[in-house]
Amino acid sequence: MNKVFSENGTLLLGIETSENNAFDKPLQFSEYTVLFISEGEGIYHADFASFPFTAPVLLFSTPQQSIHIKATKPLTFKTLQFHGDFYCIEYHRNEVACNGLLFNNIYLEPSIQLIPAEHQSYAELIEQIITELKQNPPSEIVLRAYLQLFLAKSSSIKTKSIKKQEILKDEKMDHFRELLEENFLTLHKPSDYASLLAMTPNNFTKQCSRRFNKTPSQMIQERLILEAKKHLHLTRLSIKEIAFALQFQDEFYFSRFFKKMTKVSPQTFRKTTGISIVADLSM
Repeated sequence: MNKVFSENGTLLLGIETSENNAFDKPLQFSEYTVLFISEGEGIYHADFASFPFTAPVLLFSTPQQSIHIKATKPLTFKTLQFHGDFYCIEYHRNEVACNGLLFNNIYLEPSIQLIPAEHQSYAELIEQIITELKQNPPSEIVLRAYLQLFLAKSSSIKTKSIKKQEILKDEKMDHFRELLEENFLTLHKPSDYASLLAMTPNNFTKQCSRRFNKTPSQMIQERLILEAKKHLHLTRLSIKEIAFALQFQDEFYFSRFFKKMTKVSPQTFRKTTGISIVADLSM
C-alpha cells in the first residue's frame, strides 16, 4: 500500500496509479491532489473552470475542490495526495512557494506542462516516494523531504512559465485582477467591474474568458470562496465571525453560498481539511 495514515485513519500521504476513467466523474478530496499524467490528453475540470491539457503534465487541486477529467486520448497517470496535517504549505511558504502559485490561485491555470527531461525527473522522484512508502515503517521525515522537493521543483517551473507569459500582457485584465483583489468583498456584479474598466459588459466577459478561461461572475465568486477557505483553514474564527468578516448579512446566508459553490458546508470543509498550525502561530 503506497499510503501513510494518521492514528485516526486520515490519509497523510499517498500515491496511486490511476486508471483512465478514475476521474471521469466529479470528485472531492480532503487532501491536496496532484495528477502526474504521462500519456494522453483531455480537459481538466476544476470547480467551474475547464482547462485543456496534453501529457506530460501536472494538474493540481486544493482540498474539497470538485475535479474531473474528460479524456480525449487514453490517460496514464499517478495521483499524489497529501493532507495539510502532514505537510502544511502555508507553514513552509519560505522553503516552497507553492501556496498561491500551484494551489489557491484563481488567476493561474492549475497545471504545469513538462518537457521530456522534467517528466523523467518527476517519474524518478515519484518512484523514490513509492519506495519509501513501502518501507516498514516509512520515514515521515524522508517523505516530507521528497514532497518538499516535488513542490519546490513545481514552483520553480511554474515561475519560469509565468515569466515567459508576461510578454503577452493584457492591461485591461491585469487591471481587473487588481480591482478584484481590492473590491471582492463589496463589488459582486460583473457590471461593477466593467464600469470601472470603461468596458461594455459583453466585451469585458469576452476578454475575461479569453484571459482566465472563466467568466467574470466565476472569477468574483471564486475569489470570495477562496477568502472564505483561507479563514476556515488558517484561523480559528467561528463561522459567524467569518461571515461577518466577508460582509455577508448573516452566517446562514454565508453557509448557503459556500455550500452552493463548493458542495460542502463551511463546517465540513473545516473538519476535513483541518485548521492549519499557522492559525496558532499568528495568535
